[in-house]
Order: sequence, then structure tokens, then C-alpha cells
Amino acid sequence: MIAFILKHSGFVYSDFYNHTCLLDLRKIKLSMKVFLTKIRTTYMVLFGIILSILIISCSEENYNDSEFVAGETFTESNIRLFLIDTLTVSTSTIKFDSIPTSESTRILVGRYNDTVFGNVKASSNMQFLPSTYTIDTEAEYDSIVLALGYDNYYYNDTLQRNTLHIKRINENLKPKNDDYFYNTSSISYDEAELGLLEYYPRPLSGDSITIKLLDDLGTGLFTQLQDKSIVNTEEFSDYFKGLSILSDETDDGSIIGFSKSSEKTYMRMYFSTATSDGSIQEYIDIQINTLTSPIPFFNSITADNSIEALQTLSNSTINLSSSASSNHSYIQSGVGIAMRIQFPSIASLYDIPGNGTILDGILKITPTPQSYDDHLKLRDTLAVYVVDQNNALSGLLSNTSYAILNRDNEEFNDIYYYIPIATYLEELQLKTRDIDDSLILLPLNYNSTVDRFIMNANGNGENQTILELKYAIYDED
Repeated sequence: MIAFILKHSGFVYSDFYNHTCLLDLRKIKLSMKVFLTKIRTTYMVLFGIILSILIISCSEENYNDSEFVAGETFTESNIRLFLIDTLTVSTSTIKFDSIPTSESTRILVGRYNDTVFGNVKASSNMQFLPSTYTIDTEAEYDSIVLALGYDNYYYNDTLQRNTLHIKRINENLKPKNDDYFYNTSSISYDEAELGLLEYYPRPLSGDSITIKLLDDLGTGLFTQLQDKSIVNTEEFSDYFKGLSILSDETDDGSIIGFSKSSEKTYMRMYFSTATSDGSIQEYIDIQINTLTSPIPFFNSITADNSIEALQTLSNSTINLSSSASSNHSYIQSGVGIAMRIQFPSIASLYDIPGNGTILDGILKITPTPQSYDDHLKLRDTLAVYVVDQNNALSGLLSNTSYAILNRDNEEFNDIYYYIPIATYLEELQLKTRDIDDSLILLPLNYNSTVDRFIMNANGNGENQTILELKYAIYDED
């Protein structure tokens, strides 16, 4: 076995020393196309072990033949194996025009200032329905409150004070053009305050917060139900169109997630009924409407005064090259900012003489140091989506392909996301997938979070985004 550096015009091989290994073992007994197909399927595990041994062995100047024993079929074949890490990876940043949030899994409310992404703000808008339309004629109104149950999600600094403003919506909570509300949607509401609360979030407590609402709201709802002026969903929605929950413009703390579950989040109206022994306190729960279609709910999520580079993303067709943004790419869920990745030189593999196949492909992406901390957290996984040349989202790359955070060498600041993309690259190479398609990175629940990330892209030296490719070529008889 001989280690070598392959040289061929039109393809970069200058960095292959210690990265490529050649097995030139003659007298092939088996068609290599059939052999490699079996390797990619039934015998991939065995081949991976052999390949690992070969790569390690061939990185040494002196190779001891006695240290490696292979089966007859493999050793009598002619196959050349390469570890390639010099293929160009093109990275950029895009921003979707809007993100549908009407089916978000949580209520999002809060505000904080980010030195890169600007003033990040979330508010929530929702319609309610009562659990019953009947109140005893002898009952007397007591009070009304809004309970918001934490759902364990938060982002940024929960040690800072947050503010909640409760407003009454004054227009029908229905999408104007289609079946969805978006992060950019808006709704009008009365300026008068229905409730106000300053609080320090405790999102992991499993508890809830309670806000007393104006009695004018409570007595109005109570009277309409008691007098049977309202007896069904349509009448209730016409009378009470819903609530907007907003942060304060001076807040600089965190964005908090609250549950949409009727068991955790609701308005509760208390009333008393006289008895011979005094009175009995009762209540009616008025819950978030999840029955109407389209769902009368959405989170408004915005970010303004971001860095200048991000302000150039005025529509979804614009690609902000990493070279124009300090060799960084950006991700911000909720707002719709995503890292975009292309592989423009994948066809260069055909420049290598012989027939070949991609055995493995790993994309490694490094978060920019100092861009994350205990408040601005890295997540263990990111979703990998596919977009076309116009950045139209076509769906997940697959149900099994995710960007996984590797923290094995965290003490040495060696943290990176890795994505197995061998199948995707092979589809590009064979042109069974459109060569103009690209990958993008976003949190899987990007319509229900505000997580942000800054990634090293091209031009960041040892920490730049790289593609590590294991490629095998063979010559047929």
C-alpha cells in the first residue's frame, strides 16, 4: 500500500497529503460497482471500520503491512479512497418575508436588546371562549383574572424584570388573506389597560402568574352571560374579540413562553351565589379558542435596529453572502433569518479519473466564539431544510438529518454542529436533485421560539465551515 498525493488539472489536490490514501491492489475478482453498492448497503459498517484503519494508517509515513489484514475480495480489488476537505462550501444568510405563527405551540411575550439582531420583541394575540354560557340568575359578580402558565421556554436573561400589558382587541381575529397569521401580522386593540403586571420570570418553576383584570371587563361578560344575551360561540366572539398581551417598550430582559393549554392559561371569572348558610363561590373559565378554523391566535415577533448587514435582507430572495457580513452567517427563529448553504463545486468530483461514489459526507459548522452564553444558548440540534434558488422552503432535508452539536472538546472551545449529508451530495452529483437547491438551518420549532445563532462561515481559518468527504473511485475492466 502506497500513500500518495493525487494531482489532476481542474481539481484541488495540494492539501491531500495526510488526507488521502490509495490502495492499488490488483487482480480484481468482482465488479467494483457491485462491490461498492454492497458496501453502501449491507456491508457499510464493516467498510467503515476498514476505512478508518486505512485513513489512520496512511497518515503515517511508514506503514507496516502486518498491521492490517483484509478479506480476499477487498485486497484483490482496485479501489482508491479519498478524504477530501477542500471542496468549496458557499454560505450566506437569508430572511423569509414572514413566518406563520398562528399554529405556534406557545404564547410568546417579552423583549430584549441584542447587539447583533437588534431589539427583539414578542407579543401574543388570542381569542377566548367560555366553558359554559349559563350563570345562575341569583349569582353576583366578584372578580376576573388572567392566568398564564409557564411552559419551560425562555430566552435571554430571566433575572431582569419583565412587564405584561393586557389590552382588549377591537377587531375580528381572522386572517385577511389566507388561513394563517404570521409573525408580521398585526391587530388593533384598545389603548386602555385591562391589566398590568411587572414580574421576574421563573419559567422553570412549573407555576403560573396571575394578573387581575379590570372589573369593567368582568361585569360586562358576567351580565351578558347571566342575562342570556350571549348563548353561543359566534355571539361571544362578536362581543369579546380577544386579548393582546404585550411587553413594555423599556423592557430589556427575556422572552418567555406560556402554555396554550386550557389547564394552564385561561381567564377565570369568579362569582358568588347566596345560600341559607351564607354564599358559595363559583367560577367560569374562559379559555383560548383552539376550535375555530383558522385558529384565532398568533404571536407577533419582530427585531429592529439590527446590524447594517442584516438590514439589507429586505425580501426572501436576497442572499447575504458571508463575505459581506464579516465571514458570518446568521440564524434567528421567529423572525425567519436562516443560514443558507450550497456546494457549487460538487460536480468537480467527476474530474477525478475513474468511476466513483460518495461514501460519507459530514458538514461541520462552528458557532462564533463569544456569540453565545448562558442567556443566549446554543441548542443541541438544529433542523436542516431545503430551499430552491428563490429560497422557497420545500421541507426538511429528511426526518433523520439534523445539525447535531458536538461538545466533546468543549473545554478547548472546540464546539461545532455536524450534519451527515452524503445522500444529499450524491443526489446533487448525480443531478437527481436540482443543483440550485440549497440547505438552510433553523430550529425545528422556528415559529415558536426566538433563538439566535451566529455561525462561522467561509474565510474564518480553522473554524470556518467545512465539508469532509469520503470518496471512493474505481476503474472497471
